[in-house]
Amino acid sequence: MTQTSPYPLLESLAAPQQIRHYSPAQLEQLAVEVRAFLIASVSETGGHFSSNLGTVELTVALFHQFDFLQDRIVWDVGHQAYPHKILTGRMGRFPTLRQHHGLSGFLKREESPYDHFGAGHASTSISAALGMAKARDLQKQDHACIAVIGDGSMTAGMAFEALNQAGYLATKNFLVILNDNDMSINPNVGSLQGYLNQIMSGQYYQRWRDRIEHAIKAIPLEGLSKGVAKAAKWSEESFKRLMVPGLLFEDLGFRYLGPVNGHDLQATAKALVEAREKMKDGPVLLHVQTKKGHGYEPAAQDPMKWHGVTAFDAESGELIKTVQDPTRPAPPSYTSVFGKALVDLARHDDRIVGITAAMLDGTGMNHFKKAFPDRCFDVGIAEQHAVTFAAGLAAQGMRPVAAIYSTFLQRGFDQVAHDVCLQDLPVTFALDRAGIVGADGPTHHGLYDLAYLRCLPNIVLMAPRDENELRRMLMTALYCGHPAALRYPRGNGRGVVLEEPITALPVGKGELLREGEDLLLCALGSMVEPALAMAERFALEGLSCAVINARFVKPLDAPLILEWAARCRGTVTLEEGCAPGGFGTAVAEALGDAGLLRPLLRCAVPDHLVHHGDATRLLEEEGLGPAALEVRVRSFAAKLQKS
Repeated sequence: MTQTSPYPLLESLAAPQQIRHYSPAQLEQLAVEVRAFLIASVSETGGHFSSNLGTVELTVALFHQFDFLQDRIVWDVGHQAYPHKILTGRMGRFPTLRQHHGLSGFLKREESPYDHFGAGHASTSISAALGMAKARDLQKQDHACIAVIGDGSMTAGMAFEALNQAGYLATKNFLVILNDNDMSINPNVGSLQGYLNQIMSGQYYQRWRDRIEHAIKAIPLEGLSKGVAKAAKWSEESFKRLMVPGLLFEDLGFRYLGPVNGHDLQATAKALVEAREKMKDGPVLLHVQTKKGHGYEPAAQDPMKWHGVTAFDAESGELIKTVQDPTRPAPPSYTSVFGKALVDLARHDDRIVGITAAMLDGTGMNHFKKAFPDRCFDVGIAEQHAVTFAAGLAAQGMRPVAAIYSTFLQRGFDQVAHDVCLQDLPVTFALDRAGIVGADGPTHHGLYDLAYLRCLPNIVLMAPRDENELRRMLMTALYCGHPAALRYPRGNGRGVVLEEPITALPVGKGELLREGEDLLLCALGSMVEPALAMAERFALEGLSCAVINARFVKPLDAPLILEWAARCRGTVTLEEGCAPGGFGTAVAEALGDAGLLRPLLRCAVPDHLVHHGDATRLLEEEGLGPAALEVRVRSFAAKLQKS
């Protein structure tokens, strides 16, 4: 007996253009199948989940109304684009989601002709779609350009910069869809969320909008006196402000439509039809209300927990956890060690305040929020504001700690340079997820912080070898009197003893861990333990290696490094960051400035993109895993012996 497929419509979909001809009943069935497939697939692979469950009906409705080989769509971030991927020929590749050489968890132009713009960081969609719209106009084309942006991304100034420009240009055939789901990753913060809630409570008045406008415009102003005409015009604006929701967007030059229930497929499709008509006259913003986790009860009940998940049992809703030896508990994560250390230090200094950009749990700042709710600030997805906000606090005598993922601090680079470093303000940056992070890929690897921070004046730049050193570096950063950044990896620490009380390190001083004569292994952060282990293996073969835990990239402990570089025949630097401009470059500069001409091997991530996959495997591929490192250093040592 032939088993019936649970996804008959999906599996019969040769091209997404077929959806444009589906009946209402077929559209509903397609949405059911997409959601069922999404649940079944992500339960096996893990991935971003609750946000994607929330966009199923919206995605189906969009493909019903538009042809995205011709029309352009930009999905903000990419956390909400799995349904888009499923409908564009990638259903069969979902078992490889976020795996090595597999399907990306984000939009990727080289992956599909339907992925019109890559995404991974928030708040870029409106700017990108507007650029596409103006390119279209200059090329005398007429397709639609659409940006789908979550309300969490709307807290970033970049989104409003783009709205301002689009409205000013009166861009036609341009649609912004505000996917309002009440959350980013953590619950949404700020005045905008309250504004959106006001719109929702006032949606009854939306149905009166056109009636009011048409009635007022029917008044023959040309037959009235100047004063009466002015009063009538004032009345029109007053009525609109009283009765019309979404006026903020109207004032920015957009025609506002909505709000519409984004899980009512027919209502959403109808709203898109209206939007297509209104877009002929200028830009349109369609406000769609969705719920993260819709259609899967565990995710709907706790969308934050289910934002990004590992594999889980689809029937029970239980996450599948790695079996852990109960006699050997896992060491704490660097994130939690940071969060708890910050709380400990803040108990003794009420000048310490915490800042995060919509990532309370992800950065460990949730511990600080619980202990000091009045001293913890979640600014939303607004890293530029977070940095300058911290600068303002520091200028008035506070000791702000901004906990931001390494890859996301890139978004606030000018603010770090101009508002913090140039004024030499004591702001501490805690850079979580430094190095290769794995499945989220090139948009999330924290590979560039050493290079983009090392060039800035006044900054102190550190990386700990373990979780105890992380605590000491946090205290060092808080009281060094300058801007300071400490970068540390994702995942668990080494399980070392956490010394009490926390003590600061001497600024700019490295640590000699092992003496040697043949090679100097000068390592930073996560590469210190691999360097020590390699030195111990080489010692058994008669190759003597000195090992330095550099600790500081800026100021670099040049005296210590130069002393041991002079004693050894060659120097090897090891870092989990990009090769150009990083720690190895700093050591090379120090050697060159001192006129110490010694052979140098820089072990770092080469100057190319690192794609997604298992972090351990990626490190090996980039020449930084234990086996690859040993091959590289052995080869270097062999060349020294021949010379």
